[in-house]
Amino acid sequence: RLYTDQQYLKTPEEMAALFHDLPTALKNSVEIAKRCNVHIELQQVFLPKFPLPEKTDLVQFFESKARQGLRERLCQQRTQGLTEAQQEAYQQRLSMELSMINKMGYASYFLIVADFINWARKNTISVGPGRGSGAGSLVAYVLRITNIDPLPYRLLFERFLNPERISMPDFDIDFCIEGRDRVIEYVTKCYGRDKVAQIITFGCMSAKAVVRDVGRTMGYPYGFVDKIAKLIPFAIGMTLDKALEQEERLAERYHGDTEVKALIDLALKLEGKARNVGKHAGGVVISPSILTDFTPLYCEPDGSSLVTQFDKDDIECIGLVKFDFLGLRTLTIIRRALEMIHSRGSDQSVCINIDDIPLDDAPTYALLQAQKTSAVFQLESYGIRNLIARLKPSAFNDIVALVALYRPGPLQSGMVDDFIERKHGRKAVNYLHPKLESILKDTYGVILYQEQVMQIAQILANYSLGEADILRRAMGKKKVKEMAEQRNIFTSRAQKNGIELKIAETIFDLMEKFAGYGFNKSHSVAYALIAYQTAWLKTHHLEEFMAAVLSSDMDNTDKVVLFINDARALGVVIQPPDINKSQYQFIVDQKSEIRYGLGAIKGVGEAAITMLLEQRKKAGVFQDLLDLCQRVNLRKVNRRVLEALIMSGALDSFSQSRETCLAMLDVALHSADKWAQSKAAGQRDFFATDYGTASMNKMLSAEFKKIKINTTNCYEKRLRQEKAVLGWYISGHPVLAYRDEIKYWDCNPLNELRNSRSIVFIVGCITRLKVKINRHGEKMAFGILEDHTTSIELFLFSDVYTAYRDQLVVDQPIMVEGEISKSRHTGQMRLIAQRIASITSVRERYVNHLWLKIEGSEQQFHQTLPKLQTILKAHQGGRCRVVIARASTQGNIANLQLSDAWRIYPSNALLLALRELLEEENVILRYEIVAA
Repeated sequence: RLYTDQQYLKTPEEMAALFHDLPTALKNSVEIAKRCNVHIELQQVFLPKFPLPEKTDLVQFFESKARQGLRERLCQQRTQGLTEAQQEAYQQRLSMELSMINKMGYASYFLIVADFINWARKNTISVGPGRGSGAGSLVAYVLRITNIDPLPYRLLFERFLNPERISMPDFDIDFCIEGRDRVIEYVTKCYGRDKVAQIITFGCMSAKAVVRDVGRTMGYPYGFVDKIAKLIPFAIGMTLDKALEQEERLAERYHGDTEVKALIDLALKLEGKARNVGKHAGGVVISPSILTDFTPLYCEPDGSSLVTQFDKDDIECIGLVKFDFLGLRTLTIIRRALEMIHSRGSDQSVCINIDDIPLDDAPTYALLQAQKTSAVFQLESYGIRNLIARLKPSAFNDIVALVALYRPGPLQSGMVDDFIERKHGRKAVNYLHPKLESILKDTYGVILYQEQVMQIAQILANYSLGEADILRRAMGKKKVKEMAEQRNIFTSRAQKNGIELKIAETIFDLMEKFAGYGFNKSHSVAYALIAYQTAWLKTHHLEEFMAAVLSSDMDNTDKVVLFINDARALGVVIQPPDINKSQYQFIVDQKSEIRYGLGAIKGVGEAAITMLLEQRKKAGVFQDLLDLCQRVNLRKVNRRVLEALIMSGALDSFSQSRETCLAMLDVALHSADKWAQSKAAGQRDFFATDYGTASMNKMLSAEFKKIKINTTNCYEKRLRQEKAVLGWYISGHPVLAYRDEIKYWDCNPLNELRNSRSIVFIVGCITRLKVKINRHGEKMAFGILEDHTTSIELFLFSDVYTAYRDQLVVDQPIMVEGEISKSRHTGQMRLIAQRIASITSVRERYVNHLWLKIEGSEQQFHQTLPKLQTILKAHQGGRCRVVIARASTQGNIANLQLSDAWRIYPSNALLLALRELLEEENVILRYEIVAA
């Protein structure tokens, strides 16, 4: 019996009648169905085979490699004065781990991972020191899979592999983001393209997305569907059912509008269904034989790679092993910084090995305590900076603790406060039992790490570490029945160790409370090491580190601006882009100044930059705009690219100004095109050294004379253009145009503001503005206000936004009167605006006189007056008086105040026109009243 989608019953006879014209259709369908029958046995393990030398035993080879690795590691550590007892501890730990790994059958897995990691290192691809519980393995350390010695940090192997709860091993490996694909390619070549594939992921229809998709399919107007989708609250795990319960307006429309009901009813049926496929961020599977023996495959549309049709959970169920190849941008930053340090060369810097830097460097901890942690791995956010300020890390273990503490659980449970108070001696450290001291001493009596829970169970209640890991998992998942059983086991065993029942129960309650918040110490140590390495580089090689950081985020203008502001605040000089000095990425020159990367200029692609750099290397620096246009392929370095280069200041090293270059660009492009045609045709100018160069230069000079360049408002135009292609102002700031006036207005630079509830006056530019509707249906706004020193969050309540919204023009200088407060969301300072005024209106209120100085002979003076009269006439009607200061050739000055009929509005347009006529230093605004 067969069913359709509508659950309509069809008998075999009815089906035969439906397909009477295709008599073999049903028969073939049955045959195909029989062949599509497969039985998959789960919970098996199919490990790929490591390629061994002939006649070599896997276990012997594995143990030999591990013991040789331990000898090498111990040889490196002997300089630190290891005792014989310590060396014996390493030998015992290694033997225990090897025995467990061999017993579980994972020797091949360890060898495979060690092989591709060591290949990466040999091929200059940075590899992370470790990640996750794998950093707790000594075998991983001696095979150089990880770079964390687990013994000094008391990391536990059983947290990674537990023989009493057998599970697949899982090393998460961080690679330099630019080298990750090369490692995957190496693995593919080693084991065969038919045995290696990446793992599929399925994108599912979320509440908002399914409404939009269904609405589009049903043909509803975009605006109608968009309004429905926006009524669904934005929250993790949000569903349509939850949205209908939580959002009254959505429920009202659902019950009152038949079209909305039809839309949502259909969306409810599709919600959660697979919408599209993708690739796992780092998951790669290697099978012992061809992949189709285990899993169906999906081929990407471009045929570039194979992907399993089973997702990561199903891959594990069928017994294949997943290897995680993860790209970590921070490793790329460290590599680039070291390359720049080494390329600049000095006796102190050439030998830097980031894995060998001292972990007790005082200046590095000083930088951390000063909260200068922008771009420092894991320690960048405002919240963790606030935690750093309270904790004041002074040793590496403090950074390990920071990584573990900065999570919602510890922050909300009171663990963080206890830890900090005890560290600084403001609260006594008490242990419920003397045996706890050796376990909890490093964390001041606080159970911070999962490994500590396991060690407490081991030492106080004679658990094996395998049993302790099972206890730790049960506590973390809060399994009530299992926890009751474990409580009895723990207390009874603790009593046999001479611990009173009441104390044993109290300790168990404490373990149970903090096990849910406990963090994997192996992971914390590994990531704390990367955090320390980046902090050390920022402390001792600031310019190279910041150049590497800027290069890593060149495609994100907001981040580039953030890091540039941070670097400049630390005293780093950022030089503008230069076509004859810049590289694709940010670099550090011999003056220890960062040179802007051409790749960070909007509109300039990598192909164009590659051509520019090749030409510069081949034939030397570019001489001028025409030389540039003649030497490049204008299909790659096209008009848009050239305009972006000019506006960014990259051609400022030419003799022509930016305005000149933009004005003559058409002529230069035309001339270069004709030059290329002449060269291709083999025509040579008799008087030229190359094809038509002299003629072209002569023609260009003649054409350029015809061009009229508008120099009015050049400074402001230049800044706008810089902002358009760089994302920030590199040669100045719009506020600086008013620096001589601001001192009269009692205004505060943003970098001098303090976190108080005082009223301040700020002159700045709004760089971002977002308007929102509050719960009362009123419009309010959030934005960023910046001046030439820094930026601040700007907040406008509905009444202020309504009153001054016409003044809220992005990148236009304004004066804001407001109150400084602390944002409850970010903890950072913000400015709550109360009044806003344009610069012109401020001038009109406070400028008393416009003072104009006219120099030169009597004839020049009389020639200037008519021009001056024309300019002033166009701006009459204000309250500002005009004073003409006549400067004679002998240096005498006579002031002439014009009548009230010549009072003017001191607008920007007037000042620009006057400064073009008389020079900037001869046009001065006089203030007699200051803002208050």
